[in-house]
Amino acid sequence: MTFAAYVVRGTDAVLRDRVVADLVAELLGDDDRALALEETVVPGRATAGDDDGGAGTGAEGRDAAVAAVLNAASSPPFMTGCRVVVVRDAGALTAADVGPLVAYLDAPLDTTRLVFVAGGGTMPPALTKKLQQIQAEERAPDSEKTADVLRAAARDAGIRLAPDALQLVGTHLGDDAGRVAALVDVLAAAAADDRPLGADDVRPYLGGAGSVPPYQLTNALDAGDAPGALEVLHRLLTVTSPQQPRPMHPLQVMGLLANHYRRMLRLDDPAVRSEADAVAALGGKVRGFAARKALDGARALGTDGLRRAFDALEQADLDLKGARGIPEEAVMEVLVVRLARLAGRRPRPRVTARR
Repeated sequence: MTFAAYVVRGTDAVLRDRVVADLVAELLGDDDRALALEETVVPGRATAGDDDGGAGTGAEGRDAAVAAVLNAASSPPFMTGCRVVVVRDAGALTAADVGPLVAYLDAPLDTTRLVFVAGGGTMPPALTKKLQQIQAEERAPDSEKTADVLRAAARDAGIRLAPDALQLVGTHLGDDAGRVAALVDVLAAAAADDRPLGADDVRPYLGGAGSVPPYQLTNALDAGDAPGALEVLHRLLTVTSPQQPRPMHPLQVMGLLANHYRRMLRLDDPAVRSEADAVAALGGKVRGFAARKALDGARALGTDGLRRAFDALEQADLDLKGARGIPEEAVMEVLVVRLARLAGRRPRPRVTARR
């Protein structure tokens, strides 16, 4: 069954583009791509300080993109069964841009397949609502989890990865699932036989480390894992990904850590005894698992440990603002090690005197 319009979603640009490629091939069939396929990229929205007056940029660029899409979508196919019009970075469109597209979708040409590809932001509600009304079909990657993508890609390529290799690749690539396909292609070319590839076999081909979600930093700190926390910190401050186009700033990491320990501080109360108490103390806006984790962390650190954590956070905040002239990265490294050491302390067993 074919539809007048399709929406391709997904946060990882590489995986999303593979879905687009498969969809276009499905829609075109045997038709000549040169005759049947039109692609338009919507320019990004101008931000403060950007030049919005040049051709191809800002409002003028979006107007030109919408005009090109409408012209292609409204034209009957030439020597092909249909015309496929792909609109990339459709999320860059603004509410003021989409009126003509919504009007077109009221009575779309039955020989046109319009494909809106996510990216650039969030599509305006008017366009999203219209696509829902006409029952546009949605496509997306089967999974954007690195482990899932790795297993599927290895299976399709006919190579076997040992558990330690799967673990190594997953840890190294982090959230960058889009890099999996290229890595698996290299591994398939380098494999000399059909034996399972171990960690030592894949390590030379890994390339740079991938991005990681911020919660891995607080997880490592709660576990008292200083080396692990430092590794995550370095990734957060230096590595980019489709989900995070820019590395985190040290002050962003500071905000993350302050919120993490502030949540524990609110639970450092003898009256908070259960998961339900913790959820209530945190305003009822967190899940039970997160509340339990924060409660466990507060109990592990205790009042003295939390005080020391906030002392370390305060000193780091001052140092980031130039109090002692220490490089930002060094400030964050010292902070992370101090926080990890606090969590790594084990309370001494209480000794009861014999009578």
